[in-house]
Parts: sequence; structure tokens; C-alpha cells
Amino acid sequence: MLYAWLHEDAGEMSSFSLLLHDAKHSEMIEGVSTFVGEDASGSFGIQANHARIIASLTFGLARFRIGEQAWQYLALPGALLYFRDNRLTITTRRYLIDSDYERISSALQEKLISEEEKLQTMKNSLHHMEEEMLRRMWEMGRGESR
Repeated sequence: MLYAWLHEDAGEMSSFSLLLHDAKHSEMIEGVSTFVGEDASGSFGIQANHARIIASLTFGLARFRIGEQAWQYLALPGALLYFRDNRLTITTRRYLIDSDYERISSALQEKLISEEEKLQTMKNSLHHMEEEMLRRMWEMGRGESR
């Protein structure tokens, strides 16, 4: 009897909206029942009517579920998460969604890690250019003071 009562109420489960933003587009997903992500302190879950929260998601996989459907996996190169008034907003440079864990794990390895490596190379190059420019300005300043 108890199981039947719990099962009947399962249809009235609360849900929230998930708004995903990246550099190229936005996507709204309605009816999300659970979200699981990870920040520097560890993994955490969000359900409908959760208190307001802001977090910096780490590089890797998060997951969410629409109602009682199978988990959807979200590959992220880090992101900003904000939950308020039953709306979860995730802002990132890029994201990938897939229901197949193996496939999205491979995509994370191939695409996002490659992009992160390219981004790091670009940052290193900019840092080197900045150092070189400062060195030349310093040399020009020394030449004027003579």
C-alpha cells in the first residue's frame, strides 16, 4: 500500500527550468527534476525549490534528469551555475549534451580537452607577447633617459 501511495504522488513531482548559455547559443530545457554538478568543494545536487545558489562548475561532466527519464550528461569546460526561483542557469564557453555516458565522455576527451589545450597555448602566447612588449618599452625608456 505504501508503495502504491508513493508511486501515485510521483506524477506530481516538482520541476525546474534549465537555461544553458554558451558563446554561440542558448537552450531552455523544461521539466528538469534533478541536476548533479561539481565545484571545487565536491559534487552537489539541485532539485526543484532549492535555495538560491551560485557555483563555479569544474571541467568535466554534470548530469540532469527530466522527470523520471534517463540521465542526460552535460560536458563542460567549467561554467558558472546560478539557481533562483526554480530556474537553473548555466553559462559556459561551450557545452555538449548526450544521453550516452560513453559517447559524451569520449567527446569530452576529444573536443573540449583539445579546445582547452588550444586556449592555454593562446594564453601562453599572449603572455609571452606581453612580456616582450614590456621589455621593449623598458629598453626604449632606458634609451630616452641617456
